[in-house]
This record gives sequence, C-alpha cells and structure tokens, in this order.
Amino acid sequence: MKLYEFQGKALFRRFGIATPDGVLRRKGDVLTGDKACVLKAQTLSGGRGKAGAVVLCKTEAERNASLEKILSMTLKGEPVNAALEEERVEIEKEFYISIAFDGEAGVPLIIASASGGMDIEEVADKHPEKILKLPFDSIVGPLDYHLSRVAKFLGTPRAKELASLLRKLCLAYSGVNATLLEINPLAQTPDGFVALDSKAELDDDAERLHTEFFDALRKEQGEITGSVASAQHDTITYVPLDGDIGLISDGAGTGMLALDMIRDRGGRAADFCEMGGLTNPEIMYSALERVSASEKPLRSLLVVLIGGFNRMDEMAEGIVKFVSERAFTKIPLVVRLCGTMEEEGKKIMRDAGLSVYDDLDDAVGAAVAGEGR
Repeated sequence: MKLYEFQGKALFRRFGIATPDGVLRRKGDVLTGDKACVLKAQTLSGGRGKAGAVVLCKTEAERNASLEKILSMTLKGEPVNAALEEERVEIEKEFYISIAFDGEAGVPLIIASASGGMDIEEVADKHPEKILKLPFDSIVGPLDYHLSRVAKFLGTPRAKELASLLRKLCLAYSGVNATLLEINPLAQTPDGFVALDSKAELDDDAERLHTEFFDALRKEQGEITGSVASAQHDTITYVPLDGDIGLISDGAGTGMLALDMIRDRGGRAADFCEMGGLTNPEIMYSALERVSASEKPLRSLLVVLIGGFNRMDEMAEGIVKFVSERAFTKIPLVVRLCGTMEEEGKKIMRDAGLSVYDDLDDAVGAAVAGEGR
C-alpha cells in the first residue's frame, strides 16, 4: 500500500521524526494572508517537481493561484485532488535516507546519500559511489556501527542527531511493517533534522496486524480520490523490480512464467503484481492503478490472465473502466486473457477499441517491443 506524502509524514511524526508544519488543501479552499510556504501536489506517483507540481509561494495571490493550478493537474494519469501546504524551513544541507527491503537478500537496507533532493535512481546510475547501502538484521535492528558509518559517509558532524533519526525511522519501518520508508530530502536545519518529503509503502499482508491503521489510511485516500476504499485491494501482491515492463497476473504461477518469458526475450519487468485468489473488476482496476503509477517510465504494461474461477468478462470490465476513466493512453497496454467467459471478455475489450492477445508468447513479445492496443 502506497501512502500519500501527508500520510507518510504523519507516520514519521508518530515515531518522533520532525516534519514541517503543514495543512492539507482541497478544491474550493481560499487561502488568506501573505505567507512563505510550499504547495505540493498529493499523488501516489513521483516526478512532481519536474511537472511543476511543487511551488514556492510568498503572497496570498501566489498561494491561491498556485493551488488552483496544482489542483487542475493530472500527473502520470492521476488527477491531483489535494495539495499539502507547508512552512518554509531554513536548509543548511540536504541528504537522502531510506529503509528499503532487499527482496533478493531478504533483509532491510539503510540507503544513504549526500545527494539529497535529487532523483536517487539517476544518482545510482551515474554516480553509484555516492550511495551507501547497509543491510541489517530485521529483528535486532541497526547496530551502532551502522549508524556511525552512515554519518561518516554523509559527512555530517551531527552524528548523534542523525543516529537518533535513523533509529526512529527503523522503528517506524518495523512498527507498521513497511517495505519502504524514504526521506528525500532530509534537511539539516539550525534546529535539527527535518523530513521535507516522505515516500512510504506498507506490506499489504500486514493489515491483520494493523487493521485500524490500514482502515484509517484507506479512508483518507478515499476522501482524496472520491472513491470507496476496499479491503479487497489487499489481495494484491506488489513487488517493485528494476525493469521497465509493468506486469499484472491473476496468479503467482502465471506471473512467474511471464517474468521468465520477459527475461528470455531480453526485457526486464518493472514489478511483480499478482492479484491472487478470486478477483473482480475493482481489483483489476486497483492493480492497473498501482502498476501504472510506477515512478520509472514504463515501456509497456502487460496483463496476463488465465480464468479458472475468475471470469474474463469481469476482468475486461475492470480494464476498460480504468482505461476510460484514467485517460490511459501513453503506455502501450498488452492484454492476454483466456479461460472462463473468454469470448465475452474479448468482445468487451474489442468493443472498447482495445486489442487482446490469444497467445502468451505473442503478448510477451509485444510488451518487450513496446507495442500494444
């Protein structure tokens, strides 16, 4: 489950990590008074700064004009329905800090860089020496040497303050069963370290441990999107990978087969997204929403469905609804479906002007080639 920035920062504050004072703004709000502040679009996708969705304001007129502009935007197919207005802080230096799960090693990592505020993927690609990655035991937590090494790598003399923040971030990570907690940038200010941004992803399988917390988060997100959040969405397993081909399947075996076929054709998957169990149009819609919101540009989005208990007409309904409601046209969409109510599903797709594949090998080939529809 991805969190909006304001939700991630509320989580940080819950564990004692400082953030700027902020107020969530919606359509129809009128901002009064001259005030130095930052207005930031609240979306689950990235790239807000480059899209002009993070604006510095000083006057009442600037605040209202910028809010209206931001709330009229659509970023990566996601309408902006809320903005976070925050106080400006005095920044001495910016860092990047995150706790992320390493799927291959099966352990959490502390990731740190002195290149705060920059696209961390770009830094990793061009200057890997500027990024420190430290694995640690998920039960014991980070040891003193982990924290001192991070402070030394970042070159900050405020090692004790940074160590305290890192321990709080690790407690938050384990406390809510997160798979990613990221602060970029982490600002060093005269009054201490402040999280200027947040990126948080929680393990959907941990809802049974934090039912009230997850319900509250869904309610907040539903208020922003105007939709009713559903616990059914938690049947989705989503694991980000390092490729550029989005992948959705209705079973783990189907998904693993598709992953292998993508790799055999020279492609790389951007994720492993498996809907699991009995699905419906809403879950199909949610899976498309989650995968298409990838912060990395996608070459294509491949949907692989084999209907046993699941009905292909219902899956097609979810796909068509998503494409029409989200104006989803930029990423080539490749859909292969077969099984229960197959012909009905294909007719729904074709009537909506969407192509559908019969053969999995053909579908994978089209996805790797960046073709679709």
